[in-house]
Amino acid sequence: ATGSGSATGSGIATGSGSGADGNTYNVLDVTLAPGVPAPVPNRNFYTTSSCGVCGKASIDAVETVSSYDVAADDSTVSALTLTGLPEQLRAQQAVFDKTGGLHAAALFDALTGDLLVLREDVGRHNAVDKVIGWAALNHRLPLRGTVLQVSGRASFELVQKAVMAGIPMLAAVSAPSSLAVELAEASGLTLVGFLRGPSMNVYTRPDRVVDVAAATTR
Repeated sequence: ATGSGSATGSGIATGSGSGADGNTYNVLDVTLAPGVPAPVPNRNFYTTSSCGVCGKASIDAVETVSSYDVAADDSTVSALTLTGLPEQLRAQQAVFDKTGGLHAAALFDALTGDLLVLREDVGRHNAVDKVIGWAALNHRLPLRGTVLQVSGRASFELVQKAVMAGIPMLAAVSAPSSLAVELAEASGLTLVGFLRGPSMNVYTRPDRVVDVAAATTR
C-alpha cells in the first residue's frame, strides 16, 4: 500500500516518509502514543509476523512494552466450554475444507463460548494477526474476557501476540514450546495445550479454568 492517510493519537503511522533509497512510497513515519516507550532494537535484521524475535530479551521487552495487564484479568472459562472450542474452530474453516492446508485462529467469549471472529491463513501466526487486526479495527482492544483458540502449536510468538492484545487465555490443539510456557507464566496468561476431546493440559494460571470435573466426565 502507498499509504497517504494519517493517524490520530494512537501510535499508528502516516505514509509521508522517505526511505533510505529516496522513494516516498511504502514508507511509514511512526509516532508513538503518549507513554509508549520507543522499542530498543537488539538484532539488526528484518522480522515478519510469522517469525518474531525469540530469546530472554524479547520476553523482558514484552513485559515492559505491553499496554495491558493480562495477569489482572479475572475472567474464567469452564472446562466444558474449552473442550468445545476446537470443534467450533474446525466447523468454521471454510477455506480449509477446500484446500486442506490452512491454519486457523479464533476468538471466543470466555463466559458464553460464543465465537467472536475466526480467520484462516497458511501461517498460524498470520491467522492470529488477522484476529487481532479485526479487534483493533473494531476498537475492541484490550480483549479481556476472551479465549484465543489456535489450530496448531502454541509458540512463544503466539503467546506474545496474545499478551500484547490483552487476551487472558490461549488454547491450542497441540503442544506449547517451553519458551511459550515461560512467557505465559511471567505474563499471567492461561496457557492450554493438547486440547483434544475432553482432555487438556493447563500449563499456567489454572485458576481461570473451572468445572474441570464436568468436562472430564461428559
